Amino acid sequence: MRSLRPDQHEALDSLRQAMCDNLKHVVMQASTGFGKTLLAAELVMRARAKGKKALFIVPAISLVDQTVEMFTSQGISEYDIGVLQANHRQTDGLAPIQVASVQTLMRREMPPADVVMIDEVHKWFDKYETWLKMDWKDTPVIGLSATPWRKGLGTYFSKLIRASTTQDLIDKGLLSDFKVWAPSHPDLEDIRTVGGDYDEEQLSERMSSTKLVADIVETWLEHGRGRPTLCFAVDRAHAEKLKQQFEARGIKTAYQDAFTGDARRAEIKAGFHDGTFEIVVNIGTLTTGVDWDVRCIILARPTKSEMLFVQIMGRGLRTANGKDHLLVLDHSMNHLNLGFVTDIDVSHTELYKCGERKSNKVTDRIRMPKECPSCAFLKPPKMAKCPMCGFVAVAHSKIEPTPGELKELKRKEKEAKDFVDPRVFYSELLAYASMKGYNPGWAAHKYQAKFGKWPNGMRDVASAVAVSDKTESWIRSQQIRWVKSKGYQQPRQHRVDMEPGP
Repeated sequence: MRSLRPDQHEALDSLRQAMCDNLKHVVMQASTGFGKTLLAAELVMRARAKGKKALFIVPAISLVDQTVEMFTSQGISEYDIGVLQANHRQTDGLAPIQVASVQTLMRREMPPADVVMIDEVHKWFDKYETWLKMDWKDTPVIGLSATPWRKGLGTYFSKLIRASTTQDLIDKGLLSDFKVWAPSHPDLEDIRTVGGDYDEEQLSERMSSTKLVADIVETWLEHGRGRPTLCFAVDRAHAEKLKQQFEARGIKTAYQDAFTGDARRAEIKAGFHDGTFEIVVNIGTLTTGVDWDVRCIILARPTKSEMLFVQIMGRGLRTANGKDHLLVLDHSMNHLNLGFVTDIDVSHTELYKCGERKSNKVTDRIRMPKECPSCAFLKPPKMAKCPMCGFVAVAHSKIEPTPGELKELKRKEKEAKDFVDPRVFYSELLAYASMKGYNPGWAAHKYQAKFGKWPNGMRDVASAVAVSDKTESWIRSQQIRWVKSKGYQQPRQHRVDMEPGP
């Protein structure tokens, strides 16, 4: 039985005050690792001490037993707990505490309850609307979530209580620190958006390119081997390709999706912890309610959803013996597009109502991490020196001083001087030439076209680990110019990559 920490007591005090203020429907935000189920167990015990009944709802049947185990470990008698589930060993409609999945509850008569708790409330079900407006209109309802940013929650819940942030828990040693590398930059242009996220069919095709999948495997072999790893894929076809590539390199890999049965899931979990499986490739099934000892996460699933991204990252932030940090290999550009997980959750300060339009995207208020051009480590903005490899980015002023006046950098001059460091630019040209199979002399010619001089004295420059978006954009512009000079008509929707090396 675990005792509550001071910050957990503060969260309960805030909740009690909200109820005293007659705010019946409240959402409590607490990051992964804060102990939301522990808080729920304390609330249930306090309700029982007053002779009241409680209902705890989970978003999936697989989380029912996990909740019951937590309640009993906190001293709640198993005879007080009933489970709304056919053929469950603890089915008891008369028990004062009922635990149910929302799917089962939809098919049953609503049990009486003096207080209702909804776990992972951001996973919204339409039936919640009916229950909150009718069955629970005057009943205290507490929604629990690490990411309560779904539009509509503000329509049905009147207050958001923020119990913790991810950074708070890292600072207290309750969550693991993390380090992120972005070794690949998939081309996500022109992928349509469906329901606020990338279209999975198009995304799967784009992420399944042989080169990208091979890079995912090679990067893990170099940096992640020896760390129990969760790999997040787009769909079954993409996951199967990843699994085959890992296994072809002798890596013991398991696969899990929504159709994986309970028995097989238990085998995968056990195998993950006893070393039978080094990697578990999954599709959307290991994003919530997972307390595994995860030491590495492979992000092979790009997303526009901050909620999904934060939930995925949360799977690897739990502490464990001998774990100094979580290693994240982001092949999806999620960090470059959304920011660090520690920045996202502090940017959301309210619940959003149905039909409400945010004045700004949350990511507009986040300064994005910067990629080290030498080792692809993602570092906080405004950090010049990479903490991993020691590379120092040199800021380039956009204003040039001249005797007697300040001169603004003009657009034409900017094109030739916009890059931070000529050596970095040349190293990225070498990397691009190698990637495309061009003669190394191609990089020298492009450097000369950019700066008006040859890269003399740069023979010791090594190819960059990755080509930056800015450098690749410049290369494309040069290729388009070359194509047009030859009189070719290039289809607009296709990338131009026709220029040969010298």
